[in-house]
Amino acid sequence: MSPLPYTVMESPNQDDRPEGQGIDTLVLHYTGMPTAQAALARMLDPAAQVSAHWLVHEEGRLVALVPEARRAWHAGRSFWRGHTALNTRSIGIEIVNPGHEFGYRPFPEAQMRSVVALCREILRRHPAIVPVNVVAHADIAPTRKEDPGELFDWPRLAAAGVGLWPGGDEAPPPKPEGSADDAAALLAHIGYDVSDLAAALKAFQRHYLPASLGQAPVGPTWARLWAVARASGPIERD
Repeated sequence: MSPLPYTVMESPNQDDRPEGQGIDTLVLHYTGMPTAQAALARMLDPAAQVSAHWLVHEEGRLVALVPEARRAWHAGRSFWRGHTALNTRSIGIEIVNPGHEFGYRPFPEAQMRSVVALCREILRRHPAIVPVNVVAHADIAPTRKEDPGELFDWPRLAAAGVGLWPGGDEAPPPKPEGSADDAAALLAHIGYDVSDLAAALKAFQRHYLPASLGQAPVGPTWARLWAVARASGPIERD
């Protein structure tokens, strides 16, 4: 399944994808549990009914939990770019980190190297995963989830060809600030469920502008929204 070294510990928490269903989304999570062992035990427990395709330990070791051709149970209630139930069309990677509840901390260098290498391989195997569809769990479930959080190094992934990260040379927004409706329109264009606008905006900031986490959609956040939306596809009013 992967030329990278890995250990197989197959989870019972999986099933078939619908016949003919392609894979066009890559979802990154953190484990959000006190230890890697606790997270692994949960994903191997049939009563938990959760899993992912891959687990990446802090020292960089990879564990294959569910074959990529099958559906892992990692996304839960989710929405992205018009699609719900993202488990059906996605690959899920769990990255060991205690998360916000148990002592959120930076992701170690060895772990990030493995995450980048694994993501690159997944994109080679599944070329329908376009940059805007490399997402955080928080992006697809903004009212429920925060992971992998504001400390995750999305620019590093994008520099390696994984995901979307507009540079600093984009054309400026057509106006210096936007209304709540403007922000909702741009977030929806990128792919977010904007039924809870505050949650969607916070998820966006965690991913694309963590320095402005929790701030209103003005100034840097407004400019970043415009840049990411433009990079996601043509905007009608552009």
